Amino acid sequence: MKAWLAAIARQDNQAFRALYDATSSKLFGFALRILIKRELAEEVLQESFVSVWNNAASYQAGLAAPMTWMTTIVRNKAFDLLRRVDATVEIDADTFDKDVMDALQSTDPTPIEALQISADSKALARCFARLEGLHRQAIALAFYHDLSHSEVAEQMKLPIGTVKTWVRRGLERLRLCLTKLEQA
Repeated sequence: MKAWLAAIARQDNQAFRALYDATSSKLFGFALRILIKRELAEEVLQESFVSVWNNAASYQAGLAAPMTWMTTIVRNKAFDLLRRVDATVEIDADTFDKDVMDALQSTDPTPIEALQISADSKALARCFARLEGLHRQAIALAFYHDLSHSEVAEQMKLPIGTVKTWVRRGLERLRLCLTKLEQA
């Protein structure tokens, strides 16, 4: 992929096509997990590849792997779109929790695996799965969807104080769980 990015920096259309063919489905899946709606994910994927084309010369291999660099572009474009359209994040707690956990723990190739999840990330997924469902959802909304405590409270239709308590307690439980796993 590094060679393709170098060629794209020189405006090589064939290298761009090869990179697109090799990565677009994984990046689309990643965008879809953030945005939920297919049409929004398609828009973000297109904007992201335009950005890759325009910024390939600025890619620095020493800072990130190519897939990590492109996934960061997709993530940033997705969050920008959510802010721009002021989209409401529609989340069914049971489905969302299952999807997040499946994505983190799946043995199938996923966009997240393309980012080469470290042992720490897998430990975090195990600890995250141990949290109570609503606490897990509050933390996921705050960190995966980059929502403020007040936005999380609005989404979950709960008082902001409850959300803050759940996030704080959940993060403390994650810290304790990770500490135990490190010592084991």
